[in-house]
Amino acid sequence: MSFDLIVKNATLPDGRSGVDIACSRGKIDAVEAGIVAEAEKVIDADGLLVSPPFVDSHFHMDATLSLGRPRMNVSGTLLEGIALWGELKPVQTIDEIIERALRYCDLAVSQGLLAIRSHVDVSDVDLKGVEALLQVREKVADYIDLQLVAFPQDGVFRAEGAGKNLLRALDMGVDVVGGIPHFERTMAEGAQSVTWLCEVAAKRGLRVDMHCDESDDPQSRHIETLAFETQRLGLGGRVAGSHLTSMHSMDNYFVSKLIPLMAEAGVQAIANPLINIMLQGRHDTYPKRRGQTRVRELRDAGIDVAFGADCVMDPWYSLGAADMLDVASMGLHVGQLSSRYDMRWCYDTVTSIPAKILGLEGYGIEKGCNADLVLLQATDPIEAIRMRPNRLAVIRRGKIISETPAHIANLSLAGRPDSLNPASYGQIVG
Repeated sequence: MSFDLIVKNATLPDGRSGVDIACSRGKIDAVEAGIVAEAEKVIDADGLLVSPPFVDSHFHMDATLSLGRPRMNVSGTLLEGIALWGELKPVQTIDEIIERALRYCDLAVSQGLLAIRSHVDVSDVDLKGVEALLQVREKVADYIDLQLVAFPQDGVFRAEGAGKNLLRALDMGVDVVGGIPHFERTMAEGAQSVTWLCEVAAKRGLRVDMHCDESDDPQSRHIETLAFETQRLGLGGRVAGSHLTSMHSMDNYFVSKLIPLMAEAGVQAIANPLINIMLQGRHDTYPKRRGQTRVRELRDAGIDVAFGADCVMDPWYSLGAADMLDVASMGLHVGQLSSRYDMRWCYDTVTSIPAKILGLEGYGIEKGCNADLVLLQATDPIEAIRMRPNRLAVIRRGKIISETPAHIANLSLAGRPDSLNPASYGQIVG
């Protein structure tokens, strides 16, 4: 028997070691020890970690890499970021958005990030962002699964024509229904927007992902409405509440009711640790709130919880590098997820859990899955989060699409992460 690719002597995220992974025709044919067969390409993992690709469940690709245009966010707040984005939208072009997005996708591939859910603003009548990212989705299809969310940044009711624009975006081929109920004019109008948007998704058979209660206001409780509508319309497992930062300030008694309602409805949760810790608590003096939602409590209730990157060098966040291990690390620290179990679980929040939320087919390292793999210069998921290791090889459908040269990342025992000079951890853009 002959294969296109065999990755030998791999350690998998679930702890299995000494595993060989045989691939052909873009699929995984076998995952077992001691595969003896010919292959066009053989990679010796030398006991290092081989992972399914990283998955970003919450991003804004239409704004990425736009930092400084037309100006900087001086206050660093969410609201100034929204205002700044409003200044950029009329002057940017479709070609400009495409160029920035493609540069980001190249960076993402080099980091082993091969699936991204990106919100795209539908508040402008020209839908430039939608047109641009639909083209990008087609251009990167061979190496990134790009899922688009119709996101009415200025409010689906608050912004004139936003509802019609959202429907147009869905007609054009956008995948998911988005919303921002806490940015509508009133709490009541925010709740009405949740109902309307969920009904749109139910009618069209689409998923829902709403920016929900991205606020320090404990009275911002649209997640309760989202859970109710999810259950009423039978959307369980297809609805995510993103951010949910108001939950960090809510009364504990109310949360003791809310979280079971979310679990019962099948609502999923997406925290964005880098952005939440940066933007929330801005009105606090001291003590200053952390901002991240109640990750541990949501997880322990059986709710799917993922971490997203949200922003990279845009009006809201001036840092970022498409490295989902940075995101997992921040979520771990802010959530005080410090046990071995917790840290290991944080790796899942940027791999298998967001893959489930996005509904990715063929994801994982099992027979029959897509041959999408990342070889990291680490020996287990916790070490990967701690060290932010080189991505030695990024494989898509059985073909290497990015790799770090051996002279940069030595695979010998002397080159294992604990004995490397930290200066050698520069990432190589493929």
